[in-house]
Amino acid sequence: MIVSFDELPGTARVWIYQADKTFGQADLEVIAEEANKFFDGWAAHGAPLKSSYKVFHDKFLVIAVDEQFNQASGCSIDASVGLVKTLEQKLGINFFDRSKVCFLVNDEIFESSLTEIKQLVEQGKIQSDTPTFNNLVPNKDELESSWIIPAEESWLKRYF
Repeated sequence: MIVSFDELPGTARVWIYQADKTFGQADLEVIAEEANKFFDGWAAHGAPLKSSYKVFHDKFLVIAVDEQFNQASGCSIDASVGLVKTLEQKLGINFFDRSKVCFLVNDEIFESSLTEIKQLVEQGKIQSDTPTFNNLVPNKDELESSWIIPAEESWLKRYF
């Protein structure tokens, strides 16, 4: 059962998928079509899941489920991963490349490979206060408060 992302409580569980490219308008339309179809019928052991999705910065797909309504099961979570894999195929993108890190520089998304980070810090392109994305936040409250944090407050702190 799909609901507005904004309707979900702060405790709603989230999964963040970072794309390897920026979405264009056609990509966003495909995401909306596939996601609306999926979330309308998403269930765990036959129980509907109150869920939603939202695209942020034309780069991140966030899936959310209100587990106070019904809890997602392993099979239902696997089904949501299936949706993401379907989107990968239809859009020709990769949501599972964990070798890239995104930063917010001058209100623009800047993506770097893990192997470049030390050099970018040494060059001053990435600084301790450069906002970075913590894609491991567990719920909507933390998405809103702790998803974008200074690099020095993330696992990147070892570079400063």
